[in-house]
Amino acid sequence: MSQQTVLLVEDEESFIEAVRLGLSREGFAVEVARDGQEALEVFERCQPDIVLLDVMLPRMSGIDVCRRLRQTSDVPIIMVTAKGSEIDTVVGLEVGADDYVTKPFRIRELVARMRAALRRSPRDSTGEIALPGSDTIVVGDVALDPEEHVVTIGGEQVPMPLKEFEVLRLLLSNAGRVLTREVLIDRVWGSDYVGDTKTLDVHIKRLRSKIEDDPGAPTTIVTIRGLGYKFERPKRSVSS
Repeated sequence: MSQQTVLLVEDEESFIEAVRLGLSREGFAVEVARDGQEALEVFERCQPDIVLLDVMLPRMSGIDVCRRLRQTSDVPIIMVTAKGSEIDTVVGLEVGADDYVTKPFRIRELVARMRAALRRSPRDSTGEIALPGSDTIVVGDVALDPEEHVVTIGGEQVPMPLKEFEVLRLLLSNAGRVLTREVLIDRVWGSDYVGDTKTLDVHIKRLRSKIEDDPGAPTTIVTIRGLGYKFERPKRSVSS
């Protein structure tokens, strides 16, 4: 397996050295940018496999960097937030981050999050939950092509970051069935995911904003209280 490259965007030198050393020991090649503008430049140059992005940066915030990257790339992005920065966490996820970690953290935890984010498709399984094949999945006016990484809604192509794509892919493949929160997290983020379920909730919210006529009263991606989520199949009209 070729070495994977992580772009570390951080302006605190002591933190940079500690994370660079830890990730290098885990087999990653590490590129560093020390402000938001430099992050965009280094990203274009090195095309990393994953971005570790601090929220508080000189010249351009991590939130704005994430928003800019999402205009052209579905690279996995993990936001780094200060302890207790609830607003930063939610905003980061809403503009397209795949996950977040809170300082201070252990390298082991960070690497677990990174490896989960780097999984490009739900893992193979011999259980009952169906995993999508290579063919386009169509439910109602939503169509998803797993190989081309394209989603169309009502015939119009809709940009979709990696983890949103994977959540939608799993929901569509099991349309009409309830998928528990645990199953969704396990299949999309991996069984070793050590974060909380807020990440899933934000991804569901973003999907609803793209699919639902009224995201505040969803009828397609519905919540089954106490269990999880279900992608409703369109109701067939009854001919007289």
